[in-house]
Amino acid sequence: MDTLTRGLAEFINLSAKGAVHIGLLGRGIGASLSPVMHRREGQRQGLDYHYHLIDFDALGLGDHDLGDVVALLERVGFAGLNITHPFKQSILSHLSALSPQAEAIGAVNTVIFSSDGRKGHNTDCWGFAESFRLGLPDVSRRRVLQMGAGGAGAAVAHALLEVGVSELDIFDVEGARAAALAEQISSLGKSAKAVSSPLVALAGADGVVNATPIGMTKYPGYPIDPEALSPRQWVADIIYFPRITPLIEVASARGCATLPGSGMAIFQAVRAFELFTGRAPSRDDMARTFEAAA
Repeated sequence: MDTLTRGLAEFINLSAKGAVHIGLLGRGIGASLSPVMHRREGQRQGLDYHYHLIDFDALGLGDHDLGDVVALLERVGFAGLNITHPFKQSILSHLSALSPQAEAIGAVNTVIFSSDGRKGHNTDCWGFAESFRLGLPDVSRRRVLQMGAGGAGAAVAHALLEVGVSELDIFDVEGARAAALAEQISSLGKSAKAVSSPLVALAGADGVVNATPIGMTKYPGYPIDPEALSPRQWVADIIYFPRITPLIEVASARGCATLPGSGMAIFQAVRAFELFTGRAPSRDDMARTFEAAA
């Protein structure tokens, strides 16, 4: 705990009564644009609003430190937290309550601290669905292949069904995780199954979504062989740093309709800001801030 306290020393003595302090917990998040979106919107609304990156890699923290970090930030007066890879599911055991959507999805990306405890929310689901509705409004949605069944993948799977996907094939390198997510989706009366061969599933898919970290600066590469993509298919990615991932770049070059992760990043932040402050943010202003910073 001494190492943890030293690493987070800048947050121990928060000044300015009435200031709003938010943290983003994750690994390899130095390129995140969440801080600038939140800070600028806070300034626009006249708030003393602070958004801190708490990168477990940069601070030398282990996954086992998650509970202590959350407790420390709550104790020193943070209003809430955003949660990103790889903690969207492991955070659940450190919360006292979940919103209905977060409970249904089984993953959290936003935590609110209050006198009632720590409540987890999921704004990723709405963020991806809204981005999809705007960015790929006319694509076929009969069958979709989703790569990745982690915390972000769970939110994306629910969002895909929300926007009208009829059949969802799910692949994850951890087969049991894909099977668990498919079973959860099926229990809601929707059509979903885990697949063991993504390339076989891709052949019959109208589109593919990357919900893995592969393609991030920290995890270079492709989640699936891009040479197997057909121009008739669409491709979506939830990664936004880099803004245009290798998958999106190759898919676009092959003639596929594409959806980069920037839309999801913007819209999940819009909903999270409202939860943190109780104020309706300007989605247009937050989007402009993102575009200017990207």
